[in-house]
Amino acid sequence: MNLRFLETFVWLARLRSFRLTAERLHATQAAISSRISALEQELGVRLFERGPKEATLTQDGTKALPFAEQMLKLNQAMLASVGDRSKVSGLLRLGVIESIVHTWLPDLLKRVRDEYPNLVIELTSDTSANLSAQLANGHLDVSFQTTSVAGADMTNVPLGSLPMRWMASPALNLCAQALTETELAAYPVISFARHSPPHEFLASLFAASGDVQVQINCLSSVAAIIRLVVDGFGIAVLPPAFVMRELEASQLQLLQVTHRVPALPLVAAYRRTPDSLLAESITRLALNVVLDFSLKHGPEFALFPPSDDAIAHA
Repeated sequence: MNLRFLETFVWLARLRSFRLTAERLHATQAAISSRISALEQELGVRLFERGPKEATLTQDGTKALPFAEQMLKLNQAMLASVGDRSKVSGLLRLGVIESIVHTWLPDLLKRVRDEYPNLVIELTSDTSANLSAQLANGHLDVSFQTTSVAGADMTNVPLGSLPMRWMASPALNLCAQALTETELAAYPVISFARHSPPHEFLASLFAASGDVQVQINCLSSVAAIIRLVVDGFGIAVLPPAFVMRELEASQLQLLQVTHRVPALPLVAAYRRTPDSLLAESITRLALNVVLDFSLKHGPEFALFPPSDDAIAHA
């Protein structure tokens, strides 16, 4: 039985659209239709009811689906166990928040290139909310972000966290003593995108401080945030891992504050499918890269997941 036909069957059953299935498998809609027809002819049953808007499984299709998924998963498991990674080819669509772009993503891409030289990586950098939507819609294979993705078929693997600190340009001449929320609010605050975990922390922090008036500027670009803080436009809560060079060059200074700043959590998310073993493998590589990064730079810059749970779930 043709494994490509089975793969097409599984994806069409999941996406219910010949167009989306064709996009996912980088084929034409005619090719998808031909594969399904060939599989139906081989099995001697009709697998789908073809409607004007979507394809739905027939009763026979519903019975056949778990067998097809199991056959594909066994094939992937065999390739992962005894296959040569250098021969793995195709496209992996990877979503990543900018926080990771500025820390350990280059190390991960080098590791992937070394182990999977024939694998093409298509990168998308966006907010966690947008990446979650793209992953749920089938437009990404795996995403590295700050929030888990809901869904019965989603896997979320903790990738550790990045400690966060208040920081400012030395040109602002902020005192060395611990600053209160009122003292911080005297300066423009530069934040990550609205509704991101760092922004929600800042909004809650100043809301709980009573009658404090504060100007919070939300930017989606980490590079823009760093530039504005270095230039003295305002102050920000950032991972020191972003700005190692600026801290070493005394372009930025860490501030002491009277409250605790939570670390920025990182998560790998992917959909469990018969062909998700590659996403699982890339997630394991990411865990190894995070471990190396945290050991190299120390807990001030990166924190590895506190238990072996992450490895077990990968």
